[in-house]
Amino acid sequence: MRPFTCLLILSTLFNQGYAQSQKGEVAHYLFPAFTRGTVLMKSGVKNETMLNYNSLTEEMIFEQNGKKLALGNLEQVDTVYVAGRKFFLQKNKFIEIIYHSKYDLYVEHKCNLKDPGKPAAYGGTSQTSSTTSYSSYSANGQLYELKLPEGFETNPYLIYWLKKEGKLSKFINVRQLSKLFEEQSALFKKYVKGNKVSEKDPPSLVALIKYLEEH
Repeated sequence: MRPFTCLLILSTLFNQGYAQSQKGEVAHYLFPAFTRGTVLMKSGVKNETMLNYNSLTEEMIFEQNGKKLALGNLEQVDTVYVAGRKFFLQKNKFIEIIYHSKYDLYVEHKCNLKDPGKPAAYGGTSQTSSTTSYSSYSANGQLYELKLPEGFETNPYLIYWLKKEGKLSKFINVRQLSKLFEEQSALFKKYVKGNKVSEKDPPSLVALIKYLEEH
């Protein structure tokens, strides 16, 4: 498959994955609906089920008998395949591999939750801590639903991991990524100057890393 086609497909997949964050209904889930996927165990056993990734609780969720449950026994899980994408475990958190070659690029999907606040004096609202809100809604299972209670706001964001020369390094923006390629500093700056690269656009990071890999 041609490199441009690969990047185009990757861009489409990420756009589909984040379109819901603009709708407010499933902003805390990576995909707009549960999709049949496969959980590959380290034993070699494959389990097929309906899957989705909850960026807020940072859990892989599956549906069983009408209930949404978090995937357990993570120490026995090797890889999760869903919607044409591949997820691995890093310190008991799922990370998605979005580029594999000389360098590997992974992305960790995360999300913040903002409590709508409680009624206060003079018609105002009182914001409670996100931790308290998270705990209360997690306890009654509402965070596992595709739609959060009315009024809640979510902020999806990404954390990246680059595997280079066998070492896995974390970065959150282009500036931090540049430090991982200090030996190619001139090439890095040249590419970024001539191309739009942003941590909010994973395919643009893939294109940059591919360029550095080939030069």
